[in-house]
Amino acid sequence: MLSPNARLNLLKHTSWSGYVYIAFLLVGMATAGFLPSQPPSWAPEQIADIYRNDVTRIRIGMVLGLVGSMFYVPWTAMLAKLIMRVEGKAGILTFCQIIAGCTNVLLTAYPCGYWLLGSFRPERDAQLIQLINDISWTQFLGVITPFYFVPISIAYAALADQDPDPIIPRWVGWFNIWFEVSLIPLVVIFWFHGGPFAWNGIFGFYLPFTIFFLWFFIMTWTIRRSIHRLDEV
Repeated sequence: MLSPNARLNLLKHTSWSGYVYIAFLLVGMATAGFLPSQPPSWAPEQIADIYRNDVTRIRIGMVLGLVGSMFYVPWTAMLAKLIMRVEGKAGILTFCQIIAGCTNVLLTAYPCGYWLLGSFRPERDAQLIQLINDISWTQFLGVITPFYFVPISIAYAALADQDPDPIIPRWVGWFNIWFEVSLIPLVVIFWFHGGPFAWNGIFGFYLPFTIFFLWFFIMTWTIRRSIHRLDEV
């Protein structure tokens, strides 16, 4: 059995896993040349040229993304621990957080794997490479609905908590509702090849990405301010 100090140190170290996830994801995407992303309106040959000319960059960047995806596992555990502290035991909100959080591991890892697949045989027909690229971007950004229960469970826990000193501040609950709303435009990227709602547009990429990173900082602050209270459950 871990000693109280060992448990506390584990919680402190694990609370940084969200930043590690973000760092690997950002560096990986930038290394691969995917920040900014290619417009979905590009012709097959234009997309294929990216994979043929930048194959090493894409492979290195996406391997970094794969490594980063595993750090969302302990981050999910931290968020679940936070919600379990509100519920008093592992309840519906805790389980929703765990299941929804695990989907984000896959929504990060699988697109990285598909991008690696595109770079595995860059001599493929340009339309096949475009198809792989389409699958990667649309899953990475558009297949987002399973993740929705991450902010939903946090918001519910924050706003339903009757404690005078809630472990999740109520303004964090409202912020998670706003975060949830900001993710909604991502599901419409399947309709657009250009403009603000495409996967390289302001509402299809830049705004959700920016808020996503802001969310990590706020939730890390929320976790770390309550580290000692998390060890009570």
